Amino acid sequence: MAPDFAPDDMPFHRLGGEARVRELAARFYAHMDDDEPALARLHELDAQGRVSAGVRERFAAFLVEWLGGPMIYSPVHGHPRLRMRHARVRVDTAMRDAWLRCMASAMDDLGVSGEVRTFLDGRFAEVADFLRNAPDTP
Repeated sequence: MAPDFAPDDMPFHRLGGEARVRELAARFYAHMDDDEPALARLHELDAQGRVSAGVRERFAAFLVEWLGGPMIYSPVHGHPRLRMRHARVRVDTAMRDAWLRCMASAMDDLGVSGEVRTFLDGRFAEVADFLRNAPDTP
């Protein structure tokens, strides 16, 4: 059962606000670049072969808003339309699980725990599974 977050006590606030959520996004992509190269290659890469700064910034802005912070994604990029935006890439169970490993490692790095961690683990898993759009290869 999901916790009942008050408007001034959303996961955004429990994580520590915008700077902390941006750090979560940065750690997420650091793990992707270092530990999940197949997942990283699904993204636009920079000259060093790492996920580009633009991709990182869009995700950080999305995460800030999605977690209950200020609306900094939608005014610039519109409605997230996650399935549509991910339709161009093959997301199977392996990629879903790689994404979840990166996010779990990022939350571990920041010491995210307790009720908010349980909630986020569940929500991230739901969204990641929702975005699967390809069958698993044998």
